[in-house]
Amino acid sequence: MTAAPARIALDPLARDNAAEGALLRAAGPVVPVELPGGVAAWAVARHAAARDLLTDARLVKDAAHWAAYQRGEVPKTWPLIGLAVPGPSMVTTDGAEHRRLRALVAQAFTPRRVELMRPRVEEITHALLDALAAGEPLVDLKTAFAFPLPMTVICSLLGVPESDHGLLRDLYERFFGIKPNPEGIQATVAGLNAFVNGLVAQRRSAPGEDLASVLLAADTEGGALSDAEAAATLRVIIAAGHETTVNLIGNAVRALLAHPDQLELVRSGQVSWDAVVEESLRWTPPTSNFLFRFAAEPVPVGEVVIPAGEPVLVSYNAIGRDPLQHGVTAEVFDITRDPSRHLSFGHGPHVCPGSPLARLEAGVALPALFERFPGLSLAVPDADLRPSPSLVVNSLLELPVRLF
Repeated sequence: MTAAPARIALDPLARDNAAEGALLRAAGPVVPVELPGGVAAWAVARHAAARDLLTDARLVKDAAHWAAYQRGEVPKTWPLIGLAVPGPSMVTTDGAEHRRLRALVAQAFTPRRVELMRPRVEEITHALLDALAAGEPLVDLKTAFAFPLPMTVICSLLGVPESDHGLLRDLYERFFGIKPNPEGIQATVAGLNAFVNGLVAQRRSAPGEDLASVLLAADTEGGALSDAEAAATLRVIIAAGHETTVNLIGNAVRALLAHPDQLELVRSGQVSWDAVVEESLRWTPPTSNFLFRFAAEPVPVGEVVIPAGEPVLVSYNAIGRDPLQHGVTAEVFDITRDPSRHLSFGHGPHVCPGSPLARLEAGVALPALFERFPGLSLAVPDADLRPSPSLVVNSLLELPVRLF
């Protein structure tokens, strides 16, 4: 084994995710990186290494194995602490406990049950498009369409009223972002916890037919959800149930408008909208970096070793455009490329259980949007679009478009 390469400081403002992904890939399959606040970690930067490590039992989700955190070197005011050390849910456990918690969620998102949601997704989509058609020609498509569609769908499933959607958007945008005042993360996490704790208490006292009530009433071989597990699980469901799809829709629209030749292929019926969704997931994944797994023991990868006790993140920015997996045209947005499995929804036991719903929502939203507004165009040059300042989500602050 050779010495590890120098640490690469990841840009908390996400000013050029594609360039950063290329830099990480060039440094090796697993690269030492520095996160905001000087927090040290390892980034998985190539597809094959990610596929292997995402199923490696030596990498665990329990932050008890994060040596620097246990030593008190990572403060609770660290801006990403809520993502790195969340509450007890399926994203923080392994083995039997993970299977118990995941089973309670996965049963709600089987392909069959998701397909039954199609009429509701179509209804919400067309209502949003009707509102857009009745408004001004210039609009922020993220705020007016890409956000309310998945947020309305997931909140409808959970029985969360529309009056709370704005609050949730604000909380999650602050949760995933990097703010100058790190103490703000504690207020954000407290706000999210207050919301989901209140939802748990409401459903415990007055259960309904919604998914939150079903989860609280469900039982598996390992037992039902405790209040703490239920709250953490609901927080994960709301986050994953809207944020991924917001970014998927926005990134796909941007890619198609910036590549009119590709848009013409799908409009003419030569290529399916499913192909657009999959290429968008690969080329501009909704999650740029996913935190964290922890090395429970030393893990050799190629010519380096991830020491025990160190955190590992997966850089989907890097692995989505890995030429060793996707060929010499990996940097090119090409909806005609041969099917090649990407990992943008994860891999192994922690693969995203809500991915069928995200694919359904994007598969309904994109063709409906371009059919309703055939003259849809970017309202500013593509180069002027501003990314959300986040190490975790691959999103735009706004998506200004001209509808007609």
